[in-house]
Amino acid sequence: MTSENVTEDEPVETAESQPARVVDDRLIDELVSRAQAEGLQLTGEGGLLQQLTKRLLESALKRQR
Repeated sequence: MTSENVTEDEPVETAESQPARVVDDRLIDELVSRAQAEGLQLTGEGGLLQQLTKRLLESALKRQR
C-alpha cells in the first residue's frame, strides 16, 4: 500500500501492526527470487511450491504429536 492509496477512512498497516505478515511476504519474495535466479521450477513435480508444502505439512504433523 502506498501513500497515494490511503484515504482517511482506511487504517494504515505498518510493520508493527502486522509483523508476521511482513516477514512472510519478504521471505516468500526472497525464496521466489532465488529460485528464479537459479532456474528452479516454481510449480509442478519437484517445484518450489511442492517442496515448501511438503516441509510445512511435515512440520505441522510433528507439532501435533
